[in-house]
Amino acid sequence: MIRISGFCFLFAILISAVSSRTEVCADEPAVAMQRERIQFKSSMDDSIQEAILIAPSSGNQLHKPVPLVVSLHSWSADLSQRNELEKLVHGRGWIYLFPNFRGVNRSPQACGSRLAQQDILDAIAWVTEHYQVDADRIYLTGTSGGGHMTMLMAARNPKLWRAASAWVGISDLAEWHARHRETKYGKMIEQCCGGPPGFSLEVDSQYQARSPITYAADARDVALDISAGLKDGHEGSVPISHSINVFNRIAEARGDQPVTEIEMSQLSRPGKLEPARAGDEGFDPTFNRKYFLRRYSGKARLTIFDGGHEGIASATMAWFDKHP
Repeated sequence: MIRISGFCFLFAILISAVSSRTEVCADEPAVAMQRERIQFKSSMDDSIQEAILIAPSSGNQLHKPVPLVVSLHSWSADLSQRNELEKLVHGRGWIYLFPNFRGVNRSPQACGSRLAQQDILDAIAWVTEHYQVDADRIYLTGTSGGGHMTMLMAARNPKLWRAASAWVGISDLAEWHARHRETKYGKMIEQCCGGPPGFSLEVDSQYQARSPITYAADARDVALDISAGLKDGHEGSVPISHSINVFNRIAEARGDQPVTEIEMSQLSRPGKLEPARAGDEGFDPTFNRKYFLRRYSGKARLTIFDGGHEGIASATMAWFDKHP
């Protein structure tokens, strides 16, 4: 779950298809936050899809275009998921959009499918039609399964995003399946892709088409922040190699030096680089964490931080602030 300190918790979370909940935090200014469930038609299959929207005011009452933050739910979640990023976005007076994109990753329609990708684009189109959105400041983020979709959408639609922030994302579904073949995640991937890797050419094509690593080079000009906790893969479900490999594809596409296999091996103990290059290690106050690897390639940044399978809302907003 995305975390940040210094903000109040929700008093209550209650939403239905016909109603929304107004929340006011006791230790913050009395600014109402209304969570609205919107519906729109998929431009691919004409189905009715949904998203959660939190706007500073309703409809065209916005006095000027404002940034839009698109936040993507995690692997086993749907619209019922909450995170503290929504409070930070609302506190800025920005618009927060939380698409469902076919919900939990356990069906062919979900898990990076063309339908799921289009749902995110259609949700954005609905918001830009009904609200005054600054089209030059559309931001994207997600954690875990949301990190998977963030990396995928950043590569598939590179000109849409002002900046993107991907946390502990899955970049290669076949590789992740090999790790989780006998767990619920392995079974869920098979439900999405039609079987295990090697089952058929069609199944293998599904694994490839839904994996961010396939298109990562196309994100070489995106302000993409890729972050992973050092302990993930040991105490969590997604090894740091998934984040590093996407960064490496971007670096290679730009002619920059990738993270080496030796460096990856040293970090994956988990441990530290021996020796570390200048700038690799330090403390980031927006993370409130130490980091053990930080590399850049063009507008992209890779951070392996002191943590596990998690995202950090304060660091996400700080990355967006770097790209106003």
